[in-house]
Amino acid sequence: MPLSRRQDLLRALPYARRYARALCGSQSSGDLLVAESLRELMAVDDPSMPPRLRLYQWISRHHAEHGREDETAGGMPPLGRKLLLLTSLEELPVSDAARVLSLSPAQAATILEDAHTRLRSCAQTSVLIIEDEPIIAMDIEELVRQCGHTIAGVASSEAEAIRLARETRPGLILADINLGDGGDGMKAVSSILQHQDIPIIFVTAYPERLLTGDTIEPAFVITKPFEPLTLAVSTYQAVSGGVSLN
Repeated sequence: MPLSRRQDLLRALPYARRYARALCGSQSSGDLLVAESLRELMAVDDPSMPPRLRLYQWISRHHAEHGREDETAGGMPPLGRKLLLLTSLEELPVSDAARVLSLSPAQAATILEDAHTRLRSCAQTSVLIIEDEPIIAMDIEELVRQCGHTIAGVASSEAEAIRLARETRPGLILADINLGDGGDGMKAVSSILQHQDIPIIFVTAYPERLLTGDTIEPAFVITKPFEPLTLAVSTYQAVSGGVSLN
């Protein structure tokens, strides 16, 4: 493989990790999927598709081939789930997502429309928001409500997050990483997870910093600012079978 394509593949790794982790529901399973796909892609030279799309494609294939998906998991067919993640979380045009999954654009559009319908009918949950900036917290509250969820509470510090999680027992935690003087969002979540099993979504302006694969990192990461659909898809994936930090 030419050096330039190898470099393009390596640059695509953070995005591939985000997709694979969200697809699998865990960091370890997702990163293993990426490693398998990358190892095989490095051994071939296929210029027919951009490296980032090709990596998404192989991840999707390995996920299906290894029996990692349930045909009815969470009430969402596998192709619908993948299309939602590719178009919302990874922000691919439908045409590119269709190429990744070896579908025609028309097929992808039909499946995606059905997935959106299923998404709107999914059971809702209560959400604990961990965010130290008041205006941003208010914006996130509104987005969470637009998705049909209820607000369990809003915490601006580690200590408050731990207390609210214990008191409200939310169905999902939406956490910022940097809480300023209030501490660290990941530390707060780690403390909460010692006592409660709650799916976690981290929000950050710099997702690539959380997708290196070098340490224990979150399975679900969305980028600030985000759209309601991105939050809805990530929430669905997290609540329907995802875990948080492993």
